[in-house]
Amino acid sequence: MKPLKAYKDIVPTLGERAFVEESAVIYGDVQLGDDSSIWPLVVARGDVNHIRIGERTNIQDGSVLHVTRKSASLPDGLSLLIGNDVTIGHKVMLHACTIGNRVLVGMGAIILDGALVEDDVIIGAGTLVPPGKRLESGFLYFGSPVRQARPLTEEEKAFLPESADNYVRLKNEYLQQN
Repeated sequence: MKPLKAYKDIVPTLGERAFVEESAVIYGDVQLGDDSSIWPLVVARGDVNHIRIGERTNIQDGSVLHVTRKSASLPDGLSLLIGNDVTIGHKVMLHACTIGNRVLVGMGAIILDGALVEDDVIIGAGTLVPPGKRLESGFLYFGSPVRQARPLTEEEKAFLPESADNYVRLKNEYLQQN
């Protein structure tokens, strides 16, 4: 199975040294930045709008990425934008939202249409971020619906790019063996 599939003649594009595991399915207008990785069973559909994934970002197993179509109330629809050095945990659902740089989204979290996650944020496992919600930089968030728990420690802030770097090293190992 080929993971990169055209939609309306638009084919996903990969940055340098990007990795897409063969069981992932990536459709249409999706751009993956340099040194980023898409892991098993991820689905990313850039069909009715576009998806942009930054550099050194990892989308882990079973995650679903999608967008919102154009409509009378949303003339441009909503795309999905993910920054640099982001870790998206297993089975996360991202729908037409914006994720800043150096963010960790815990396993099973759901982030909905128009939500904005600023830089340097940790979102706990199982968290639900409702449509249009803004998560301020420098905090830990969790809950359903989401609530701000506390400021991040300096150690937690330092961990965010380390987490991304760990996945850069791992995807490099996968690329070397294939």
